[in-house]
Amino acid sequence: MRTDRLVAVLLLLQRRELVTAAEVARELEISERTARRDLDALAMAGVPVYPLRGRGGGWRLVGGARTDLSGLTAGEARALFLVAGPASAATPAVRAALRKLVQALPEPFRVQAEAAASSLVTDPRPWGASRVEPRRPRFLDDLQDAVIRGVQVRLGYRDRDGAGTERTVHPLGIVAKGPSWYLVAHTGAGTRTFRIDRVSSADPTGDPVRRPADFDLAESWRGIADGVERRRTPLEARAVCVPHGVGVLRIGFGDRLDVGGATTDGRIEVVIRGSDEYVLAGELAGLVAWVEVTGPPGVRDHLAAIGAALVGRYG
Repeated sequence: MRTDRLVAVLLLLQRRELVTAAEVARELEISERTARRDLDALAMAGVPVYPLRGRGGGWRLVGGARTDLSGLTAGEARALFLVAGPASAATPAVRAALRKLVQALPEPFRVQAEAAASSLVTDPRPWGASRVEPRRPRFLDDLQDAVIRGVQVRLGYRDRDGAGTERTVHPLGIVAKGPSWYLVAHTGAGTRTFRIDRVSSADPTGDPVRRPADFDLAESWRGIADGVERRRTPLEARAVCVPHGVGVLRIGFGDRLDVGGATTDGRIEVVIRGSDEYVLAGELAGLVAWVEVTGPPGVRDHLAAIGAALVGRYG
């Protein structure tokens, strides 16, 4: 950890003209004594840092000296700070430390590192029962680079029928949904999503992206995914559930479950979405101990038929 902390101190010196041991201690959440030892260690290691004594004193780099952190490039800084974003598998403590460290980066690095930290969202649940093998799409890195640099892209794209189109888009973010990857982009028709494995070309134009005010990638994706799920599961079954069964329904149906208020007998009103009456009845048949389906009639009829068949075979 000492090396990581010294790097953080050095970057803090680069960002500010003058720092005190108290400021370093507060920024890195260490004691002032440790901060002074770290500053002394940088000086003894040959870093051109020196103390200014007296009132208003502190530590500064000689002549505004800069360092590239032993060859760290802007691209490498962006890659490092991807782990500080919402898609990260890192622990909360690591993400918090990196978010603090990104504030100490030199300005050219900091802007793109901050963009990298918010450029990617991971939604681990696949659409339905997808068995698609995860595969990194050809243009994923190019599109993420465009998101981070904030430049428009001339996008070649094939729809699900294989028909090709070309358009200029404003890349806003990348989403990993189960095994699939999506580009969220602003277009002349509003915000749209593009499956990256259907992208046939991605050529940056160099023109800056026009980003909608207050755009948030995670929030935008939640709305997009909810809309897709509702189109995939347009059928709604209404039911009442005993209170201790709601947790079972959440596990079984996830986002397909909407929980309402309590009825006069203490049960909970719920709505469960599906794509087919018979399939949805099959999913609900094993939950009879907790759930009573009140509609639509087609789902109730299928449940009655399933029940009769079970009694006929096992009764």
